[in-house]
Order: sequence, then C-alpha cells, then structure tokens
Amino acid sequence: MLTLRSLLAIMALTLGLMVSACGTSGGTVGARDAGVATQAQVDTSYALGSSDRLRVTVFGHPTLSGEFEVDGSGSISMPLIGQVRALGLSTVELENALAESLSDGYVLDPRVSVEVINYRPFYILGEVGRPGEYPYTSGLTVQNAVAAAGGFSYRANKRAVFIKSIDSNEEIAYDLTPSTVVKPGDTIRIGERIF
Repeated sequence: MLTLRSLLAIMALTLGLMVSACGTSGGTVGARDAGVATQAQVDTSYALGSSDRLRVTVFGHPTLSGEFEVDGSGSISMPLIGQVRALGLSTVELENALAESLSDGYVLDPRVSVEVINYRPFYILGEVGRPGEYPYTSGLTVQNAVAAAGGFSYRANKRAVFIKSIDSNEEIAYDLTPSTVVKPGDTIRIGERIF
C-alpha cells in the first residue's frame, strides 16, 4: 500500500511538473508574441514624411488607387479629393483621413489601405568612401549604411557613430555595433579617430 501511495505521489508530482512546464512554455510564447506586437507597433507608428512613396488602395475603385509620393509640403495628391496632408501621420492615420475625405460625397463606405513602398532616403557623412544620400531599406543598420557608402576611410572611428534623426535638431553619439539601426531620414556621421 505504501508503494502505491509513493507511485501516486510521483505521478502527481510528474503531472504537476508537466503542467507547470506547459504554463512556462505558454508564457514564453506569449512574451515572444508580445515582442512581435511591439515591433508591429513600431512599424505602424512610423511618421510619414517628404519623399516617402506610398501605395494607396481604395478597394473596389482601381481608378482611385495607385502609387503616390509625399511632396515637399507633406501632402499627397489624390484623384477626386486633391491634396491630403500626410506629413507626420502613421499609415493607419492616413488611411482614416483618406476614407473620411472619400466618404464625403465621393465613395460609399470606402475601405482604404496605405503601405510605404519606398521610405525617405538616409544621409551619411564623414569618414566613408562616398558620403551622400542613399535609399533606405527595411532593417538597415549603420554597418550596412557604411558599406553602401564605400566603407570606412582609413581615418574613421569604428567605435562610435553620430546620428541625427529627422525629427531632432541635434545628433546623438551611439556605440557602433552590428545592431545599431538607421531610420528613414536619419543623417549618419562617421567621425575621425584620434590617434
């Protein structure tokens, strides 16, 4: 009888461990999903700016759909409704603004989708082979940006990078690591090393 109790206790303990392991695994998946959700929030909160190229789809209305560029004044020019302000808006906010404008006597219950197909360029200065303006690609890092600009010069400081974002008036120094990211419109400056 004592061995039966021991066997039941071991089975209960094993079952308890299995349940807690499943709970831990679920927590890990939840954390991973939360990380994905956070990344999606970062992507959707991207503020549109001049030179961003957008694909606007008005479902069921191909003549109103197409590719549009945010001009220097921060607007896009749409058929029927004309100039629509895009500067500083997220793609979701622009979708809502376009749907509201189209529903004002043009389209019954419009469904609008906006996606960025070409982001505004980034700029790289300082100790690189070819300083200048370059097209932004998703997931761009400083190391990729330097490679696109012809690599480091022999005088380059390869430990730090100065980045000025488009919505800031000052540059910030960062450690130059493989994961140092570049955002659309950033100005990157590679400084000179001190011997």
